[in-house]
Order: sequence, then C-alpha cells, then structure tokens
Amino acid sequence: MKKLIIGCLSLLVFAFAAQAQEDPARALKKAGNAFKAYQLDPASNMAKLHEAVDLIDVAMAGEEQMNDSGAWKTQGDIYNAIADQIVQVRFAEVGDLASLPQVEEPAYKAMVAYQKALELAEKKYHTKDALKGLRTVQTNLNNLAIYAFEDGSFDAAYENFNGVITAHDLLKGAKMESMLDPSEESEDDPYIEQVYLAGLAALNANKLDAAKPLFMTLKEQNANKAAIYEGLYKIEAAEALDPNSELDEAAQTALLEKAYANLEEGRKRFPDDVSILFAEINHFLRINKLEALISKLETAIEKEPDNLSLYTTLGSVYDNLYQKEAGEGNDEVAAGYFDKALEQYNNALTKDPSFTDATYSIGALYFNRAAKLTEQLTTLADDFSKEGQRKYDELQSKVAAEFENALPYFIEVEKQKPADVNTLIALKEIYARKKDYDTSNEFKARYEKAIDPNNTEEMESYFLKN
Repeated sequence: MKKLIIGCLSLLVFAFAAQAQEDPARALKKAGNAFKAYQLDPASNMAKLHEAVDLIDVAMAGEEQMNDSGAWKTQGDIYNAIADQIVQVRFAEVGDLASLPQVEEPAYKAMVAYQKALELAEKKYHTKDALKGLRTVQTNLNNLAIYAFEDGSFDAAYENFNGVITAHDLLKGAKMESMLDPSEESEDDPYIEQVYLAGLAALNANKLDAAKPLFMTLKEQNANKAAIYEGLYKIEAAEALDPNSELDEAAQTALLEKAYANLEEGRKRFPDDVSILFAEINHFLRINKLEALISKLETAIEKEPDNLSLYTTLGSVYDNLYQKEAGEGNDEVAAGYFDKALEQYNNALTKDPSFTDATYSIGALYFNRAAKLTEQLTTLADDFSKEGQRKYDELQSKVAAEFENALPYFIEVEKQKPADVNTLIALKEIYARKKDYDTSNEFKARYEKAIDPNNTEEMESYFLKN
C-alpha cells in the first residue's frame, strides 16, 4: 500500500513537471482546442474552460506567443468567456461563481489582451478579430464594474469602467462602433456618463491621480454633473482632509480654502444642488467659520426640512457662538445665541421627540451654562462682605437651576442609551452637586463599567428600573 501511495505521488509530480515543461506553441494550440470544446456546450463543458485557462497561461510564457496577435486574441477570448459566466451568475443567477476559473478581473485582462492583439496585428483579419473582441468585452467590463462598485470594490470598479473607455478610444481610432457611441434614443452622452462613473470609482478608491483628469475632462466638456465640483474639491484638498495629514492647522485651512473655489464654481452652475450645499457646510465646519455656516444650514433646512441632523448642526453652531461670546463677556449677545441654539434643538425634537442627539444637546447646553456660571462662583467665594455673600448665594441658585434644567434631558437620554459615557458623566456630576451622593456614585460605577474594555455585560437603564 505504501509503495502504491509513493507511486501515485511520483505520477503526480511527473504530471506537474510535464505541465511546467509544456511547449508554449503546443499549449496555445491545446488551449484553443479546449476553448472550442467549451463553446460547444458551456454548461456541460466548464472543465474545458478551466483547462483552456491553465494552458493559455503556459502558452503566453513563450516569447514567440508574446509577439503573436493570434495568441493574445485567444487569451482575450478565454478571459472574456469567464467574464460572460460571471455576468450570467450575477444577473441571471445561473451557475455558481465558485465553479468558474478563478481569474482576477477577467474582463479587464481580456481587454488588455485584445489591445495587445491589435498592436501586434499584421494581417487584416487579426485587426478585425481584435476590434471585434474589444467591442464584445466592453459590455462585460461595464457590468463587472457595476458589480464591483456595488460590492465596494472601488479599485476594480475603476479599472473596469476605465477599461470601457480605453476600448472605446481604440475602436473609434479604427472607425468602429462602440457601446459609448451617442444614441438617438437618449439625450445623455454615454461617453460622458462612463467618464463620470470611472471618476467616481477612482475617487472612492482614493486613486486621486486617476480621478483628477477624468473630472477635469467632465468640467471641460461642461458636463451636467454637480458632483464634478465636489470631486475636484476633495481631490485638491486631499492632503488637508486626510485624518493623518502632516500639515499644521494653518496649512490645512489654506489648502481647504483654495480648494473651496471648486465648490463656489459648482454653486454658480448648480445653485439648487443639495450635494454641493452639504459639501459647503462640511467645508465651513472644518475651517470653523461658524457665521458662514448659518445661512448654508438655513438653506439646507428649507430644502430638507425633515433632516434632523441639520437642526442639531445649526443648534451646535449657535451653541459654539454662544460659548465664544460668553467667554468674551458679551452676555447679551451670548444669551441671544443660547436661545437660538435651544430653538434649533427643540425644532428637531418637534420633528422626532425620540431624537436623542437633540435631547442630549439641550442637556449639554444647560449644563455648560451652569459650568460657566460656576467659574464666577470661585471669584465671589473670597468676598466675605454682606453684599458679596448675597451675590454668591444668588449666583449659586442660578447654577443649581441650570443644572436642574439639564437633568431631565440627560435622564431621557439615559433611558434610551444607558451606556452613553458623556451622559453618565453629566448625571454623576449633577447628582453630586445636588448632594445626592448615592445616585452620583451609582453613575460613577456605571461610567467605569461603560469604559471598561473587558466588560461584556449589557447595561440596562437606571431610570427605567427605579
């Protein structure tokens, strides 16, 4: 038995060696024959497609075949057949992807093979066959690009979308039809649409050097795509937008403001486009230009009145302006901003009373005002005069009232998000100031549990149980 196993292993090694030493010219012929057999009945002859793939890889290692238009055409046909099968499985749900030859990006590799076949063509039929292959593979390239985009494989999506464009340019250079030719049935320009899709895929794949010329082409062609300008903004501001940017804050701001010209241009062309509006809002948030944000957010709310995050963002802008003015001692102006922040948070809650972001924000608004007033208590604490004591007691009452105003909002958030760390900190602090140390310690313990990386116990709401 042992001798039999050793003998089988020897045969297996011999088989691998034979394949490795296969003559490229012979392998090319056998690959062509296997592929023809597959084409007779693709459903039943999948093994022949596997065989063709293995053999064409051996064949194309030969120097003679590398310079043979027909060999490249055969490789293109074999890889394109794999792409055909993938499309059938994804679109028609016929077959199984695991049963196919595992070739990465077969449609793109087929396009490259046809391109090479065209470059090496010496006879008319070689040229004709290569161009026919390029036209055929365009559809598969486009379909696989769409699937890759849907799957989040943006590198592959870009490669395939761009492959359609490459094939188009080669076909038009030979005065042949392409799937990107204009159609009388549609006002859209298929070529522009393809450049747009390739640009989006490149941008999502962070291939900025590839994305920029595509978006610039769209801009130069005056394409009716607002996303062009947002794309160019992201490309030009990429170094500042990178979370790991090595630029200092001033350099980041300068780069962002320079890139903003793209959004301004887009706004002029598409004054009602919401995506550009949101890009502008994010831009001003990044560079902390709060005053400029207000009109942008008000416009966004007019366009999307049910978008709750817009109300809380606008409330946060007013909140920041309130803190800025309060810090500079401009109490009257600060109070105005406080009221506007509260109004926006309440606008969100009017739309959805369970929206905890707004509920928490109101609690934090009151809490922070109380904390600001507490700073003034420190100054008054050293004044032991009768008037000083009166002012201290009066201010202490205001502080207690503000914390009391904040409390019900934090309680409501805790009911919905019992493990929210910031809410637990606020509750611990408020109950300590109320001299309810038992409850304060309860929330201290809950806070420590919430931040414990080893804790796997799900936390239940304290207020729903008590």
